Amino acid sequence: MSVLFEPVTLREVTIPNRVWMPPMCQYSAEPAGPLTGAPNDWHFAHYGARATGGTGLIVVEATAVSPEGRISPYDLGLWNDTQVEAFRRITRFLSAQGTVPAVQLAHSGRKASTERPWKGGAPIGPEGHGWRPLAPSPVPFAEGHPVPTELTIDQISEIAGQFGQAARRALEAGFEVVEIHGAHGYLVHEFLSPHSNQRTDAYGGSYENRVRFALELVDAVRAEWPADKPLFFRVSATDWLEEGGWTADDTVRLARDLRAHGVDLLDVSTGGNASGVHIPVGPGYQVPFAARVKAETGLPVAAVGLITEAEQAQKIVANGEADAVLLGRELLRDPSWARHTARELGGDVRVPEQYLRSV
Repeated sequence: MSVLFEPVTLREVTIPNRVWMPPMCQYSAEPAGPLTGAPNDWHFAHYGARATGGTGLIVVEATAVSPEGRISPYDLGLWNDTQVEAFRRITRFLSAQGTVPAVQLAHSGRKASTERPWKGGAPIGPEGHGWRPLAPSPVPFAEGHPVPTELTIDQISEIAGQFGQAARRALEAGFEVVEIHGAHGYLVHEFLSPHSNQRTDAYGGSYENRVRFALELVDAVRAEWPADKPLFFRVSATDWLEEGGWTADDTVRLARDLRAHGVDLLDVSTGGNASGVHIPVGPGYQVPFAARVKAETGLPVAAVGLITEAEQAQKIVANGEADAVLLGRELLRDPSWARHTARELGGDVRVPEQYLRSV
């Protein structure tokens, strides 16, 4: 049996293999009206195809905890019961295929209110269903982006509550795993990094102050999320800045704090909080950050970033660099990557009866 296709158990949830799908926004929800933020036929077909293809765990794309927490007006959300009911259709199908359904809870902070990527991704105003972004500090993400509104202490507390409420709705919707989005320059990452956090109160300045918001979110989610179900946290392990940013050392320290507050796995990515930085992109370029967290803290980790080949994925898990691999673009290209790879490596995945003739 290939180690890539061995099950892994976190708390009381067993994931059938180590080939996982990371959250990738589809920007395909309704931007306004009663179905705002609710998944639709596109999302059902998109996630369902990867489940029938043998993917062990699917993390549904960044799902906002409030309307203003969306990256774009076309993002998914979990702030009302209509969205909960729409998600149930997806989670039922994923579970029926043997795939563990997960969801990433998110708030986009200063990177909110933008157009869809294939429309340019630029900031939009009310004429495009947009709104004024919120952030730890009134510092725009990049030139041409609006100055965000600095969050008050009361608003910070309110957002923590929204994460907790979204976790409760995620449970009602049938998800088995929740992930907090703390990466890619969105709100949680903005608090973590001194590059974007210029506050002088209890949420800014020192490491302890800058991580306070992240830990409060974990506590709020854990208060609503069952003790027998795992909680993930996605982090950008570095801002890729020479100075003045979030670093790999910070990430290792944060991993220990997150574990103490009830996080079961760190989903390790990088970047997204500073515009115009050079990132040395290449096959597996983010894996060393995951490997370091695992080696120095013992916290389970998942690795992501240009993992495309079967042997490459196998070695990452076999060498103990990560407990699972997350394949983004490769699963967009090939929804049945897990099944094809299992055949190549001698592993085993569940094949729907309707597809047995293809084995």
